[in-house]
Amino acid sequence: MTSPYGLHRVVEPAGVLPQQAWRLDASPECGADEVVVDVERLNLDAASYRQLREEHGVAGVRRAVLDIVASRGKMQNPVTGSGGMLLGTVRAVGASSPLGLRVGDRVATLVSLTLTPLRITDGLARWDGADEQVPCSGTAVLFGRSIAAVLPDDLPAGLALSVLDVCGAPALTDRVVRRHGAPSVLVLGGGGKSGSLSLAAARRAGASRLVALVPTEREAGAVRDAGLADVVVVADARDPVAVAEAVGAPVDVTVVCVDVPGCEHGAILATADGGTVVFFSMATSFSAAALGAEGLAADVEMLVGNGYVPGHAAFALDLLRAEPAVRALFEHRQTRQA
Repeated sequence: MTSPYGLHRVVEPAGVLPQQAWRLDASPECGADEVVVDVERLNLDAASYRQLREEHGVAGVRRAVLDIVASRGKMQNPVTGSGGMLLGTVRAVGASSPLGLRVGDRVATLVSLTLTPLRITDGLARWDGADEQVPCSGTAVLFGRSIAAVLPDDLPAGLALSVLDVCGAPALTDRVVRRHGAPSVLVLGGGGKSGSLSLAAARRAGASRLVALVPTEREAGAVRDAGLADVVVVADARDPVAVAEAVGAPVDVTVVCVDVPGCEHGAILATADGGTVVFFSMATSFSAAALGAEGLAADVEMLVGNGYVPGHAAFALDLLRAEPAVRALFEHRQTRQA
């Protein structure tokens, strides 16, 4: 009997959910409420890809990913605990599946690879390890409580995948900014995928002042040229004092969209008492954030961006369509990776 949460796919340890499991059964037989997808491309999350690249080098990343998937039946970086998502074509749909998908649909999964049963069958022969989008052949399994989006016809598949990979960030930013009512907003990592979409979402939601913090002058120039922020500053997000000095007056809302660890305290220092910090990064140490706020006597609300907000996929794609500057940043990133 299948479970909508995927419990029947857990090999070890017994009794945990698929995301917590050490190993999943990734066989491609389709259960009653499952969907089997022929995988075309993986999109590793930024924190995971950075960690793997730094540990193994570009030449060794492919073998590292293959080893993880072979041993675990899913893609879950053992250091960061994160995975990413995938693009593929629906091969089979169980008679009781509630997802509304049909055989032949091209879809992007909106649940993490850390809980998605996955097989790779081509040895990642077409991937050189140079970026986080991974062309591959294999199969994946979606459960009754999984989420997937049918790819839009008006956007290239790679572009749509890049947006859907981070679609939770702009949707949650929109919700938080509207709740605060015309706040000042800081985005750490404002030049990246989730950061640029979050800046655009904050602007649309009525932010009174937008500050983007980026690590290099090159990224600063790109964000300025795109007109995504009122102020663009350059600082190392891992240096709390440098962040606070670069930002100046504390902001009402800080959105953390970085792919490196150690940025918790800078985000807290840059946020005014009574403000909100949204940690939308798999590199975040939530114990460091909680204890850091306590040690700094910072009266800030801290939210975990869990990647799911109702309607988040459509929201992010519509934002990309409506904001030419954001689309240009995404397309430039795709060109660099090609």
